[in-house]
Amino acid sequence: MARLNYPIGIQDFREIRTKGYHYLDKTAFIHRLLMEGKYYFLSRPRRFGKSLLVSTIKEIYSGSQDLFEDLWIEKNWDWRKQHPILHLPFSSMNYQKLGLAAALSKELEAIATGFSIRLNSQELKDQFRELLQKLAQTQGRVVLLIDEYDKPIIDYLEAPEQAKANRETLKQFYSVLKDADPHLELVFITGVSKFSKVSIFSDLNNLKDLSINERYNKLLGITQQELESQFKDRLYEIATIRNIEYGTLIAQVKNWYNGYNWSGTDTMYNPFSLLNFLQDGQFNNYWFATGTPTFLVERMRSEGRFRWDADEFVALLTLANFDIEHIELVTILFQTGYLTISELNIMEGWCKLNYPNQEVKASLEQLMLGAFLHRIGSGLPTVLQLRQALERNNLERVIEIINTAFSGIPSDLWKGATELHYHALVHLTFSLLGNYLKSEVNSSLGRCDAIVQTATHIYAFEFKLEQSAAIAIQQIIDKNYLGPYQLDTRPKVAVGINFSRAKRGVDEFDWREL
Repeated sequence: MARLNYPIGIQDFREIRTKGYHYLDKTAFIHRLLMEGKYYFLSRPRRFGKSLLVSTIKEIYSGSQDLFEDLWIEKNWDWRKQHPILHLPFSSMNYQKLGLAAALSKELEAIATGFSIRLNSQELKDQFRELLQKLAQTQGRVVLLIDEYDKPIIDYLEAPEQAKANRETLKQFYSVLKDADPHLELVFITGVSKFSKVSIFSDLNNLKDLSINERYNKLLGITQQELESQFKDRLYEIATIRNIEYGTLIAQVKNWYNGYNWSGTDTMYNPFSLLNFLQDGQFNNYWFATGTPTFLVERMRSEGRFRWDADEFVALLTLANFDIEHIELVTILFQTGYLTISELNIMEGWCKLNYPNQEVKASLEQLMLGAFLHRIGSGLPTVLQLRQALERNNLERVIEIINTAFSGIPSDLWKGATELHYHALVHLTFSLLGNYLKSEVNSSLGRCDAIVQTATHIYAFEFKLEQSAAIAIQQIIDKNYLGPYQLDTRPKVAVGINFSRAKRGVDEFDWREL
């Protein structure tokens, strides 16, 4: 069985095709896109293949037919149709050092030199306009590919004045396109975020947004069918190595990495995470490890947003408006890939969101727990210690671990702490515990704070603030939280824990076997 070479992190189509890497054929979707329109915008989270898509389009319009051998588009494209390419990848521009305008100007000069064109203009807008005109006059209508258009803004979200200055530079730059239609064959723009047209693309009223579009939901990413048809041998190999059934492995992979959705129907795998898993054969937080969202985590903590309500309605207009002056938290979470669409109603203009998969949920909760505990990095060690204590039925140790974790919280925060803060810590801890034991956390009225099942016991936890452990236990009994487990032969234990602001931890705890 030949082992596939996985193009992990490779964004150049030519390199993938000439060096024997596996390419999942998306050219039928690309062909449809190129035949149906002229001005496109597509936003997707990082590591989702946007740059590879741009590179593929570049090779199509360069007439590189040899690279597309045995792919769908090979026999469905007129390879005599070649156009000059103006490719602007913001990730490779040194705007941090040079400044955005100077970096863009340098890029345009380099492209012009490659086409033996001399630019006479000095101002950035005029240089862009002149380059488009001269390319069209000498080489034919231009294919303009702009990759990660928003990077000069996203990189400065914690320095809003610089972000605004870069936004204004981009707005002026793109305004050239309004009157450039005769010189253009295609405009394709990608990014992580979708800033409002008013803020950047005010003059591009004909820019078609593919970001939430059922027909192009599968343009990037890997579907369940693609996974099982193209990587079946490797999946069977991993299942054998892990000594589990093939169907069990598929369910685990789907739970861990599938779930991204921009259409309300088909869900997608993030290629970066999935290909890493196929190469390594082990579950890991691959995508999350490529970027720690410190800005996002701090924003969530400051707003007390430690979980996401999957039944919450969100206006589609909110998701499409990444406004520097007032960035909605839900917009950041969605556009950066920490939430995805679970239900969509375009006609009524709303959707519901949820975590795409376990990789994202568990990783974000680890960082959030660390943030609420005021620790650098993950709160995972606390969770693992808690698991060990519960597996040993050592409730005194459980309380000790909780107190040790809480003792690191600054005293000034304890003084102003509300029930929300305690609820956040409890929710995140026991939600993460669910990765290692059967642990369920609840937020609705009339439900127990946490139910944890070990091999030997079933625990019902109820937490109180400035009340008593007895009140917590009585609530478990009165509301019959352990009733659904009556037929289970394991001992059932009600655990009541009361927190105290003065003691900065657990004031009182008790338990009772029911």
